[in-house]
Amino acid sequence: MINLRRFRSLRVHQNASQMLEAGRLQEEPAWYRVVGSIPPTTSLVRTIPPRLKERKNPWTKNHKPSRMYMPQKIEYPEDKLRTQFYRDHPWELARPRILVENDGKDYLKCDWSKMLQKGKPLDGESVVQRQLWLMENDPDEITAERAYDMARKEFYDLRLQEDIERRTAIEEARACGATFGKSYLELGIEMEEKYLEQWRKDTIAFILRRRQRQSTFKVIEFASAAAEEGFIPASEAEEGEGGEAVEAEKVAVATP
Repeated sequence: MINLRRFRSLRVHQNASQMLEAGRLQEEPAWYRVVGSIPPTTSLVRTIPPRLKERKNPWTKNHKPSRMYMPQKIEYPEDKLRTQFYRDHPWELARPRILVENDGKDYLKCDWSKMLQKGKPLDGESVVQRQLWLMENDPDEITAERAYDMARKEFYDLRLQEDIERRTAIEEARACGATFGKSYLELGIEMEEKYLEQWRKDTIAFILRRRQRQSTFKVIEFASAAAEEGFIPASEAEEGEGGEAVEAEKVAVATP
């Protein structure tokens, strides 16, 4: 059923005409002739003007472009070489490094035709730069794997030379009467052993206290069951329970 209230606004001019004819209105309203010349629409459906259809990609219709406003990733040729080296030598990351530069042009002072540089300690970055130099300046145009093997061999030789020099310096110092304290590794092992020994003592004491409690409660339960079955007099069971209860209270009080 159509709701007639929706059409009341459409019959305003008709009602006003009937009221003028019947004499209920003495003069025409100000809007009477305007509404008569431009009547309101009789359709309650709003017409939409035709529009041209735009062809769109069906995939992008329901998908928003991701990472539109994100900056592009900055990559350098050394990044892959550096990742490969530290993946094969993770303990090199544990060595201390100096990241402070004086003028920001330290790379111009290095000659990577050789591995060891003046004023720069030997580290993983030396291998990366040496490998990159071999790939760019070798006349035979060697591959990245071949350059990596060559740079890594030079790195191992220099590391071995450093270890030999360090051991020789320690032996010479001890021969001259120098004494060295314990290393950080030895100090850490001693502290760990100390805490493990304390943990062992505390665990043994806890287990002994727990066993003592369990044995006390078992004796009390056995005495009560024996008295119920008539194996021992009830008075002895009560005395035993009282004594064991007192002993259990002492153990509980003594237990922290």
